[in-house]
Amino acid sequence: MGYWDVPEGTGCVEKTWITTKLATALGLVGSAYHIVAFQPDSALAAVQRATSTTVTMATLGAVFGMATCLTAQAREAPDDPLNYFIGGCTSGIFLGARTHSAITGTSACLGLGTLAFFTKVSKVEGWRLVGPPKL
Repeated sequence: MGYWDVPEGTGCVEKTWITTKLATALGLVGSAYHIVAFQPDSALAAVQRATSTTVTMATLGAVFGMATCLTAQAREAPDDPLNYFIGGCTSGIFLGARTHSAITGTSACLGLGTLAFFTKVSKVEGWRLVGPPKL
């Protein structure tokens, strides 16, 4: 089953697991590109960089999945895009704490929250960003 197959506000563990897996994969790909573009001095430095990036991304995915699901349950508004903004913003706050930067946390909160909000809106309203045009 996919992320959108699980009803909003239910299956928090399953939804969190899905977002964590996706974020981990993105972290692995991103760290691989970063290692190729900026080659480290040693293999140990490469492993440390890859691990740090991947664990950070996995945690962002887990925080997003759990915050979004728990917010939907607490607010008793499962299909509200605001739940996704809160989840994205919570992930951004974690990123700011990870980098020890309030500016990074604030920017990531607004950016990730807005991205998640519009992702949910586009899913609810059926926006099409790619594919053949409807005639």
